[in-house]
Amino acid sequence: MPSSFGRAVRLVHRICQVAGARRIVDDSRVGLAQHGVIAAVRRRDTPVIFAWLVDGFSYQGVSDRIADGYMEQHGRVRWADISAALANQPSCPKLACYWAFEGCGYRKGSGSCANPEHQQGCPLPRHDLRNGRLNQTAYSLFLFMRDIAGGDIVGWIDQRLAAVDLVPVCDRPARLRQALLEPLGHVCGVSNKVLAMALSDLLLAGDAKRPAWIEAGTVMIAIDTLVHNFLHRSGILRELSADHPYGPGCYRPGGCANIIERIAGKIDGRSLQPQIPGQLPALRPTCDLAVLRRTRAQPLQRQSHRRPRAVRTGRLSRF
Repeated sequence: MPSSFGRAVRLVHRICQVAGARRIVDDSRVGLAQHGVIAAVRRRDTPVIFAWLVDGFSYQGVSDRIADGYMEQHGRVRWADISAALANQPSCPKLACYWAFEGCGYRKGSGSCANPEHQQGCPLPRHDLRNGRLNQTAYSLFLFMRDIAGGDIVGWIDQRLAAVDLVPVCDRPARLRQALLEPLGHVCGVSNKVLAMALSDLLLAGDAKRPAWIEAGTVMIAIDTLVHNFLHRSGILRELSADHPYGPGCYRPGGCANIIERIAGKIDGRSLQPQIPGQLPALRPTCDLAVLRRTRAQPLQRQSHRRPRAVRTGRLSRF
């Protein structure tokens, strides 16, 4: 192992020992249970999972207080709301199915959209969400779950993961990620980073009896500015000849995501989180992702910095 990579492993391992979220999986299970998600997975109850995801996506870009306050005052969109609205067969062709929805373009501020001649009878703008992108996200996710997943998002995830071959082992993590992130990445207004953070919680903590979910949950790597800046300021990117600006380069070969995955493969998460079963070595990446994704990491940054955008217990927030 090159000395520079060894230093990166030792540094991340030490950070996890000092500041890691040692009960990350248990905490996530408690939060999901409080929102009915664990029971929903057991019952294959897509509307409950839809509600949890849509509420979580509403925290993008603003503080929890602002997002919570807006939803408390203006309400939340639910599966039954959209289902009832589409049952009336609105005239806009964008609402016909998931494949047709692309390019809706609704903007709340201006009231504009791709098909203004149909807007008077369109139900999408009637949900008073914080911005038009969230309206599009809610409808796009609903249509994905209805049309692509056949109304059974749990079954769809099971099938997608079951189709990933066990070999070759070296690229199985990437294939597990892509099995879910590639199709879901086309849902309007939701980036792969946000999806990875959401799916990490759902897969790791949604059902302890689904080992494929747990394996996939451990390899969902989300790179935000906090993670990138840590790798930059600690000298890891420079020492591994991987310097690049924050952005798409973080996910390219040799970028931040690849470095995190390599480091994770050298750290046994069971040494940091006693609740991880010994027969599930695939859970090893949880240890470093926990600290880089869910802690403030003040020792790493002398400058003032916004709190990391992370998945919080029971809901997704601060993306």
